[in-house]
Amino acid sequence: MSAVYAELSLRQGGFQLEVTLEVPAGSVLAILGPNGSGKSTVLGCLAGLLTPERGSVTVNGRVLTDVRQRVLVPPESRHVGLLAQDPLLFPHLSVLDNVAFAPRSLGVGRRAARERALHWLSEVDATDLAGRRPAQLSGGQAQRVAVARALAGEPGLLLLDEPLAALDVDAAPAIRGLLRRVLRSPGDAPAAVLVTHDPLDALSLADQVVVLAEGRIVEQGATRDVLAEPRTPFTARIAGVNLVGGTAVAGGLRTRTGELISGLLADDVAAGDPAVAVFAPAAVAVYPPWAATGGSPRNTVTTTVATLQPHGDLVRLHTAGDGQWAAGLTADLTRAAVAELALEPGNEVRLVVKTTMVRVHPARSVR
Repeated sequence: MSAVYAELSLRQGGFQLEVTLEVPAGSVLAILGPNGSGKSTVLGCLAGLLTPERGSVTVNGRVLTDVRQRVLVPPESRHVGLLAQDPLLFPHLSVLDNVAFAPRSLGVGRRAARERALHWLSEVDATDLAGRRPAQLSGGQAQRVAVARALAGEPGLLLLDEPLAALDVDAAPAIRGLLRRVLRSPGDAPAAVLVTHDPLDALSLADQVVVLAEGRIVEQGATRDVLAEPRTPFTARIAGVNLVGGTAVAGGLRTRTGELISGLLADDVAAGDPAVAVFAPAAVAVYPPWAATGGSPRNTVTTTVATLQPHGDLVRLHTAGDGQWAAGLTADLTRAAVAELALEPGNEVRLVVKTTMVRVHPARSVR
């Protein structure tokens, strides 16, 4: 059953949006796309900030927008939460009162609103911040509070607009892990729509993904499938990585066929979690199949060249689908290296990826 269903048609100048979205209850849909593809327009329509020329928006059976019936529930009455890059906390209020503002604006009494705020501050590990003002918070702390405020309003739909983009490299993984946890809470998590440019956000948080281009959906499906096998130039660019699915284990990832890929576990993944090993094509070294490849800890596998394609100043090697973890991988080589190795489709090669170049990140299971 879909918690969110939206048919949106909107023209803005020379731009035309034509999109249909479905988000099952308790799941997360990621929207990817280049600048100007329509991502912000979709969020604006869902939030009630923009009115489509044709179409409707329904959340948990409640009609929020229906152009034909002239229904347009105003933003403040839609029970739609928003988490953006900027936490947008009220500077004159304490953390506790910032979070309590959401239920208070819905008519909840002061005491009950504060109790709900304390509950959500506990859920985001920020209870100790309750008495502080926003100016006393770090970027990561402020975003934790913003998460609590968005959820304290008990929205039927949560909109996530690049929520990690403004955070530094130390804070982002913690907030990503926090969002994974609260969006997975059985029975409590709202349906969510995530706009992001970061494939790791999509992999960690989203069950499904749609890719927009010029106001149309050009790719959609399970997040890992879309990013592992991109079908448009944009998706290939945004992925820009090799992905191998499996389960996180101590020291790396166990593939679905039982092979071990050694790598470094991200802070927000634990042994036993569904995960992906992520590494760039540039991290894959290519050798003849008989070459000795000892040295620092590394992953080694013998496979077959499927194609060789120009890729800027380099040549991108694609491996054949031969059933092992190296199937469908890419490696970037110089033209001189291709000539020296006498590479051509059908050749057997040995691929080597250093353990330090492999990161293991959480990947949500498809429900």
